[in-house]
Amino acid sequence: MKILVAGGAGYIGSITTERLIKAGADVVVFDNLYQGHRDAVHPQAGFVQGDLADKTAVESAIATHKPDGVMHFASYTLVGESMTQPFLYLRDNVMNGLNLMEAAVKHGVKGFILSSTANLFDDPERIPIAETERIVPGSPYGESKHILERNLHWMDRLYSMKYACLRYFNACGASAERGEDHDPETHLIPLVLDVALGQREKIAIFGDDYDTPDGSCVRDYIHVIDLAEAHILAMQALLDGGESRKYNLGNGRGFSVKEVIQTAREVTGHPIPAEAGPRRPGDPDILIASSETINQELGWRPQFPELRQIIETAWNWHQANPNGYEK
Repeated sequence: MKILVAGGAGYIGSITTERLIKAGADVVVFDNLYQGHRDAVHPQAGFVQGDLADKTAVESAIATHKPDGVMHFASYTLVGESMTQPFLYLRDNVMNGLNLMEAAVKHGVKGFILSSTANLFDDPERIPIAETERIVPGSPYGESKHILERNLHWMDRLYSMKYACLRYFNACGASAERGEDHDPETHLIPLVLDVALGQREKIAIFGDDYDTPDGSCVRDYIHVIDLAEAHILAMQALLDGGESRKYNLGNGRGFSVKEVIQTAREVTGHPIPAEAGPRRPGDPDILIASSETINQELGWRPQFPELRQIIETAWNWHQANPNGYEK
């Protein structure tokens, strides 16, 4: 299969590209390098530097490379930022996604994968969160993904372009060659590892009085390679004639902030000082997604379910690349 990966120079997109190539796919990456890194792009992948806001560039890339499927990772992704700069999300994320969908429809793309978010479920009634849970986006970021999911519904209904939306919480871990390098970094595991590397003095715990076993928030952490494999399985199903689907992806259990910090101490051998502070507004006690549907339909199961495995892979990459992709 030939796949165009929008956002393929970013964290999840670059590792998905790596896994696609390992599976024998022909891959073209389309990325503006705003958050992505040219060095993260697999050397066997084609690369087009372009912006999804540029309709001409998007259409040219798809017309030239004629992919069977498109995977869409490229977007603004910071929940906190979306609360202070909502139009980056409610306008730019949505319009950029529509530009990609329009070009895909025009040139006969058969399958479209949206990297969505479990931030669609801000106040779930049941944990783990299933696909049947009511959608109440927790931020303009989550709202933008919800709008794109609805847009894909119409692309299927009007043009028969099949799609899959994959919703998940915290991508983490690394492959041997590619890992997490954001600016600014907001994710817990790389921030904790920054302390172990001596690049940060301590790690902040936002609230230690939640209704959880150790008082800190419990979240769903899922290895980035497992996420990549889920995207590939979903794309294969679409290109084999499958129907459009929406899948929640979870690790099967959650880990608390304190568990992450303690496991990182054990893996790195560093004390990793931590300091508890006030809660962040809107943080629920526990958020875990259910992957039962994709387990049953596509046979997907996490290969890296243990927190130690996840942190070890991330630590190996960060040790080898203490400045990220900067040489």
